Amino acid sequence: MKRLAKRKALVLISVGMSTIAASQVFSHYVALPDLAKGAFLGLGIGLLFTATMFVNLKPME
Repeated sequence: MKRLAKRKALVLISVGMSTIAASQVFSHYVALPDLAKGAFLGLGIGLLFTATMFVNLKPME
């Protein structure tokens, strides 16, 4: 699998955490079906997993 740059990984981490947080806040105020809650949570976890597993940790030369 292709490695990600650190900048792209940081963007994926921040988008993933924002997706999870937004879904929690939104579901607090609006009644969401379980499918929507699970989809948003799964999307956020998937983004976090992608960012942490495929990041290139070697220093740039």
